[in-house]
Amino acid sequence: MAKDNQATENQAAEEQQNGQAGFAIEKLYVKDASIEVPSAPQIFTNRTAPQINVELANSASRLDEGVFEVSIKVTVTAKIEETTAFLVEVTQSGIFAIRGIPDDNLEVVLAITCPNILFPYAREAVSDMVTRAGFMPVLLNPINFEALYAQQKMDQNTSQTPS
Repeated sequence: MAKDNQATENQAAEEQQNGQAGFAIEKLYVKDASIEVPSAPQIFTNRTAPQINVELANSASRLDEGVFEVSIKVTVTAKIEETTAFLVEVTQSGIFAIRGIPDDNLEVVLAITCPNILFPYAREAVSDMVTRAGFMPVLLNPINFEALYAQQKMDQNTSQTPS
C-alpha cells in the first residue's frame, strides 16, 4: 500500500513537471502588521462614531520557477472629525505554487485568485487588531478582485492610448 501511495505521489510530481497545470497554497502568513492609536487615551472619551477609510493594494513577485509570493495590504484609518482614532495596516501574504498556466492566465491568477484566498485572513487580522486596541471591530466588506483587476486593465489601456 505504501508503494502505491509513493508511486501516485511520484506520478503527480512528474505530471506537474511535464507541463500539467497546478495550483497549490504553500504558506499563508501575516508579513507586516501595525496599529497606531495616536490620540489615546483621550479618544476613548469621545462617543462619536468614527469615519472609516479603507485602502487596498496587492502585489505579486516570482520567488522561483513556478513559485510566487502574493500580498495584499489593507490600510484602515478611522477619524473622528479631524482626529485620528486609529490606523491599522496589515499585509497578508501567501506563497503559491503555480505551474503549467499560460502567462495570459497567470496574471489573472496572481491578481484575482490569490488575493481572494488572502483577503479573509487580512479581514480577520484587521478586526482582531482594532478590537485589541479597544475599539469596536471593523468588519471589512468583501472585495471583488475581478472588478479591481478589470478596472486596473482599463486604466492601463487608457493611459497607453496616444492622445
